[in-house]
Amino acid sequence: MLSQKESFDYCRKIAKEQAGNFYLTFHLLPKLKSDSMCALYAFMRISDDIADEPGEINFTRKALGIWRDQTLGALNGQFSHPIHPAFALMVQRHQIPHQYLLDVLDGVEMDLDIHRYQTFDELYKYCYRVASAVGLCCIHLWGFNSEKALLPAESAGVALQLTNILRDIKEDYARGRIYLPQEDMVKFNYDEIKLNNEVRDECFFNLLDFQAKRAAKYYEQARELTQYLDGNARGIFLAMLHTYKAILDKMQKNNFDLFNDRVRIGTFQKLCLLAKYLPYSWKSS
Repeated sequence: MLSQKESFDYCRKIAKEQAGNFYLTFHLLPKLKSDSMCALYAFMRISDDIADEPGEINFTRKALGIWRDQTLGALNGQFSHPIHPAFALMVQRHQIPHQYLLDVLDGVEMDLDIHRYQTFDELYKYCYRVASAVGLCCIHLWGFNSEKALLPAESAGVALQLTNILRDIKEDYARGRIYLPQEDMVKFNYDEIKLNNEVRDECFFNLLDFQAKRAAKYYEQARELTQYLDGNARGIFLAMLHTYKAILDKMQKNNFDLFNDRVRIGTFQKLCLLAKYLPYSWKSS
């Protein structure tokens, strides 16, 4: 089994290769917390990859069950994967509640059985598990000074996940999944036939605009988290939040042209965001 240092290096390699928008923000943290973010990301990435592996659902379910057992083992000092030494130290060092990690595993497993969500309340539960639980892990890692941080951290996860859902409509539908609440699709008269044919009519624009405005409300609630974070953690939070808000804004500006190209923000804009929030990383908590 790898040493702790080798394990952290392994996790950083995963984060560097796969974290995309997020990895740049890790550099806004002190080295110890940056290493911990890589370990947390590696756990999330592997969990998600197992759930998204093509093949028989029962096989995937079994693989997730094994990963869950291995995760619980790692939390008790029994390492069976290269990320485990770093992962276990990260959880112990930052006193991350184990339930948040199990919530994430519950969330990725939902994708095996649930391909449609009738209401936003149902979707919210999914968003909480796959995104808000991650955000709650993050604030324990970053450091916060009040229990009042928990609700805006939850809102931040929902905001980011709703943004992902809008951006990935085409890819998700190709996998047989629709995350847009069915009640909203009915309300705006946009059905699966139109989605399959990639119709961008007035109904589509109204539906997506409604979703974007809902996400914007969660972004607004999430901004309250800043005041509760340790000083040198505010930069990474604001950079993450505004990177994804920029994606949401770009989708709106492009009139939700989501069937042709996946919406991204350019490297220059990312660097500008990093530069804007870099001073926070120099502040002590």
